[in-house]
Amino acid sequence: MLRSLSIRDIVVFDRLDIDLAGGLCALTGETGAGKSILLDSLGLAIGQRAEGRLVRSGADRGAVIAVFELPGDHPAQELLREQEIEPEDQLIVRRTLSADGRSRAFVNDQPVSVGFLARLGETIVEVHGQAAEVGLMKTANHRGILDRFAGNDARLAAVARTHAEWRRLEKAHAARVAEVEKARAEQDFLEHALAELEELAPEPGEEERLAERRGFLMQVEKIAEAVSDAVGALEDEGGVASRLRAAERALDRVRDRAAGRLEAALDALARAAVEADEAVNAISAVAADLDAEPGELERVDERLFALRGAARKHRVEAAGLPELLERYRSQLAAIEGGGRDIERLASEAQAARETYLAAAETLSAARREAAGRLDEAVRGELEPLRMGGARFLTGVAPLGEQDWGAQGADQVRFEVATNPGAEPGPIAKIASGGELSRFMLALKVVLAGSGDAPVLIFDEVDRGVGGATADAVGERLQRLAGRFQVLVVTHSPQVAARAGRQWLIAKDVSDRATTRVVRLESGERREEIARMLSGAEITAEARAAADKLLSGRQP
Repeated sequence: MLRSLSIRDIVVFDRLDIDLAGGLCALTGETGAGKSILLDSLGLAIGQRAEGRLVRSGADRGAVIAVFELPGDHPAQELLREQEIEPEDQLIVRRTLSADGRSRAFVNDQPVSVGFLARLGETIVEVHGQAAEVGLMKTANHRGILDRFAGNDARLAAVARTHAEWRRLEKAHAARVAEVEKARAEQDFLEHALAELEELAPEPGEEERLAERRGFLMQVEKIAEAVSDAVGALEDEGGVASRLRAAERALDRVRDRAAGRLEAALDALARAAVEADEAVNAISAVAADLDAEPGELERVDERLFALRGAARKHRVEAAGLPELLERYRSQLAAIEGGGRDIERLASEAQAARETYLAAAETLSAARREAAGRLDEAVRGELEPLRMGGARFLTGVAPLGEQDWGAQGADQVRFEVATNPGAEPGPIAKIASGGELSRFMLALKVVLAGSGDAPVLIFDEVDRGVGGATADAVGERLQRLAGRFQVLVVTHSPQVAARAGRQWLIAKDVSDRATTRVVRLESGERREEIARMLSGAEITAEARAAADKLLSGRQP
């Protein structure tokens, strides 16, 4: 239930704190006092649309805080866990709104998106007002209303799931047909291109390797000349190696006479000779590697020309030719196997269609059964509202296949007949203003509480009725209050008298226009209900009538 509501700087409310109770709670006051604005403020707390104009003039921001008490198994608790918000004894919802239209939302002091707040609010508070009345008149909304009454959530989920799978397979089948048809149109080209590429036989990384080899081959002549010069400088007559050996021989001839003075020089010459020989061997090895096959450069050039020519022809990089070859092979294979794929997908799509139809028929059967119950329940509510001869009919008709969808294969339409023997027709066209209000009220009373929301709000649902009819409205709201917390904004003294508690909403224009909300005690309720009966001048007769209404209400 809604335990308390606090409002700061929203339209006509500068500072307001209300502690609420269970059962039927009536909000009364003169027209324009701000009763509906109070409900709009609560709407902010449960995720309804916010606009900067709702912030009180002269204030930078407004805020609404709503405190709810919910049982541990209420669906809102699971939503909180999904957001990693640990459920607590109380659910505290806060919404702030800046004058520039920006808003922020918090649940148990943790920031949340307004979208999440709206989802949460739908599980807690159910609003029945003029906007809902307009929605009831639109045929497009009737299917959803019936599904809610029938409790079709699980069946709707099954239909949506099977519909999505059917459409997915249909799209896959259509895409495969288009792909194969396109491939068949290009089959001659693919066969010719594949033959060319298979003859070329490009290898991954081949162009890069060939380009590197070509660069090397183009430098072979210069490298060979340098190698030859180096070997000559070392080994030719007069070269370094021969001169080192000659120097060594010259010193060796006088070695014995030098008394060891030439040993160091001879050792150095020996080492230098060895190093020179190693250099000759290393250079000779390079020379051996430079032996390219005759015509190799020409062959490399031809291969590169062929690869790059094929790449230009097929508008790819040369490195992408092997991948293109495999793609052409796959496309041709797809043409050959495409028929089998198309047949398989067509079979799967047909099976999915049948699964969808089975789920849709289960949903349709539930709708037809619920339609009868809804009609009977609404008729039961119409008689006390002085419309005993009227009929309410819920039509469930099959849709054409082109209109089948995630909500099933039915069209649902509410029709009414206001007089015995009259042909039923759309609510908006058949019913007069007063009749429309009573049809809507009967439907709302039947639908109220069909969801999980423990708080029901009725905004002037008794509009256009009075006397015994208004008392019947109050009796129905009181009955609902036995199962839910019911807040009703009303101008009807009969409805207000039925409430367990009553709050007066009144303007205070002593300084700036503000609105105050006061809980009425016994004597104050008598005066307010008398005012509702007689107007500005409260008469003794009005007070007596108020006493009668208050004494006659059921506890």
